[in-house]
Amino acid sequence: MSATDPVIDPPVIDPTEKPDASRRIASLQPANTPASFAAEIAAITAEHRPSRMPFFKHLAALPRQAARDPALLGWIHLVYQAAMHATRAAVYYLPHLDSPKLRKRKLRIFIDDDGLPGGDTHHYQLSRAFRNIGANLVLEDEEFGDPEELCRRLDPQTAKFVRLAPELYARSLGAWCVIEVMSDDWMRALAEALAKHFPKILAEPYFHECFEHGVEERHAEEAMAVTQMVLQARPELLAETLRDARIMAEALDGVWERLDEIVTAAR
Repeated sequence: MSATDPVIDPPVIDPTEKPDASRRIASLQPANTPASFAAEIAAITAEHRPSRMPFFKHLAALPRQAARDPALLGWIHLVYQAAMHATRAAVYYLPHLDSPKLRKRKLRIFIDDDGLPGGDTHHYQLSRAFRNIGANLVLEDEEFGDPEELCRRLDPQTAKFVRLAPELYARSLGAWCVIEVMSDDWMRALAEALAKHFPKILAEPYFHECFEHGVEERHAEEAMAVTQMVLQARPELLAETLRDARIMAEALDGVWERLDEIVTAAR
């Protein structure tokens, strides 16, 4: 980023904010596009803050025997891993980041997800974490592949998210930004809920390494920074970028709702 590029802090999720983004988007002023973008992403992420969803509270409150059911843990893994897989795969098709400088910045994010030491990945780490707490996994790691094939094994709400992710990620940077900004929030909420029943899960690399090194916060900052660079150069992309961010946030709500249905049925 050059000295002339605008620097806007990544948004902080504020649960008290009440956005009305859909009517504001069309009236945003291109001259202040990066600031407008940051404000709108903050509004969207406040409205759709994952940790506000009942799933996390209900998972934490499950009776011990129910929470340790291998089948239940396997279904939670399936839905959550499918959603995460969809975004990890879709990030390879992000538009507008094709210059050498921006490709290098994308590569650092790819490495954080899929190029960990020893051939490890976030996908494998997540599956190991669930196996280590006794989950009976519904699908093996390499069965998470083509989105359409995966959707045949999923419920409609999760399948909607899995189908949307590659479409939206390839169209604009909005879906990517909103997911990156919210990811630390949901990972901490999930870790805390699982830790009520499995205290050692906080030491699993999937959680520990992300929290220890601020991986998700760094990804949020990078997503916001590079998208602001693109929008400064091409302000006409703002409305589409924000529209896709909101669509993705709403679809992610559906994932947490589906997970809550699974947990509620186990109580």
